[in-house]
Amino acid sequence: MAGPVLRHSNLDFFLARAEQARAEGEAATLAHVRERCERSAEAWSELAAKAARSERLREEEAERKALRDEAQ
Repeated sequence: MAGPVLRHSNLDFFLARAEQARAEGEAATLAHVRERCERSAEAWSELAAKAARSERLREEEAERKALRDEAQ
């Protein structure tokens, strides 16, 4: 049971970092800093999306295996 919690924790971390980067970008006064923060936020958001997809696929696979085991 610790595995899914850890994975969800990673997803939360990625989402938090994306939000932090967005906030830093909005607060930035220099254009190059704002752009860097925007790129960072986009990268963290992509990592979060990949983590969410992986988590969903793991859950679907676990359900599929459970159904297969019930059928046997």
